Amino acid sequence: MARVLVTGSTDGIGLETAAQLLRLGHDVVLHARDGKRAAEAGLPGAPVVVGDLASLAETKALARDAGAFDVVVHNAGIGGQDERRSTVDGLERTFQVNVLAPYVLTALMPRPSRLVYLTSGLESVGVADLDDLQHERKPWHGMQAYSDSKLLDVALAFAVARLWPGVLSNAVDPGWIRTKLGGPNATDDLPEGAETQVWLATADDPAATVTSRYFKRRTDLEANPAAYDRAVQDGLLAACASLSGVTIPS
Repeated sequence: MARVLVTGSTDGIGLETAAQLLRLGHDVVLHARDGKRAAEAGLPGAPVVVGDLASLAETKALARDAGAFDVVVHNAGIGGQDERRSTVDGLERTFQVNVLAPYVLTALMPRPSRLVYLTSGLESVGVADLDDLQHERKPWHGMQAYSDSKLLDVALAFAVARLWPGVLSNAVDPGWIRTKLGGPNATDDLPEGAETQVWLATADDPAATVTSRYFKRRTDLEANPAAYDRAVQDGLLAACASLSGVTIPS
């Protein structure tokens, strides 16, 4: 039995991931943005930790208070925004929630055995612009900002795999799933969107016990070439450290 934290798990793919893990007998902890969403989570047998990932203070408190886990599934994220919005920290919201928050949690939480970072097939059209990660200078395009963030999630997963060779750190494209984020026209059912994360989090077969890989439907695929670029990985880590004030230990 593994102890697993699934971020952003009060609905959608995160909740389905947690439910599948619970059915397999694992010790699962949910994560909610706030107390209201925690109260509505509705998954018997799973405690809920609370922290708004759009706040550095709350993300750091979550990392401090959540405890130790065998596996962390970084599922929380937001989609393309119609306009550029800043958080309480003055940071662009898509970047902070989708990229900086999992970085901070990774840096501050006790080191798990496995890490799974949720990305999207749109990472293929993402751009790793290290000089403008928060879209401060370029024209705002919400879906491009989202795609960029999902590429950076893959780069983060690969960077952590390189820094921590004893940890299995991988990225997963869950597919286009019918959820609040995916929308009603999405092509895939909810269970499909969680199955690969559950497999990577818990399976012991050789195909699942790998690191620095990009998966969809248990298939090991090639990610955007920028994700493998050590200069991109190191630049992202340096930027996240500067913005958050915390560094991932080697």
